[in-house]
Amino acid sequence: MLSNHRTQIKICCIASLKEAQQAIDAGADALGFVCAIPTSVRTIDKQKVAEITPLVPKHIHTTVLTSETSANGIAEHVKLTGTSSVQILAHISSEESKRLSELIPNTRRVQVIHIESEASLTLIDKYAPYVDTFLLDSGKPSLKTPEFGGTGRTHDWSISAEFVRKSPLPVYLAGGLTPENVAEAIKTVRPFGVDLCSGVRTDGHLDPDKLKAFINNVLKN
Repeated sequence: MLSNHRTQIKICCIASLKEAQQAIDAGADALGFVCAIPTSVRTIDKQKVAEITPLVPKHIHTTVLTSETSANGIAEHVKLTGTSSVQILAHISSEESKRLSELIPNTRRVQVIHIESEASLTLIDKYAPYVDTFLLDSGKPSLKTPEFGGTGRTHDWSISAEFVRKSPLPVYLAGGLTPENVAEAIKTVRPFGVDLCSGVRTDGHLDPDKLKAFINNVLKN
């Protein structure tokens, strides 16, 4: 699948129009805006996202990250932010996933799969009929206080590689990616795209040197 395809690059945790432009100028194909609960230094107000999205070139995907678990709640986040994509952080029910596909059929729906064990592979059939893309991350949604990503941890890439082989949909890889390990990640997993937040940041802000190094290392592979 990747022989004639450049690995797509999504820069997440965009906090301002300045960061959005910085990521685009560096070569990003997509931007991610974290509007999940609980809030953290990575989250951004939905109204602020709505002010940024009209200023982003149409060929760049804009994605709202939501921890909502109902189709109505997820669709409302899309409506409030005006993004072209939505990234569903929780392992929602099949029923809600199906309903979401009916509510926002023209919005690209990205289902996050948190790779905790080989059991994650069983989720392909659960969601594939209702979403457009998968994204593999290192969260732990089953914890009392769920982790939905942004952990800075890698996971078992051999499971991710098997997920890519079995998936009928494009798959993004996330979780602990850095300029130093992204080449190995791409070689091992062969994802459609890569996604990261903390790996290109210093003191919470996009670091132009890390961003350039990361994108250069993706383009070499």
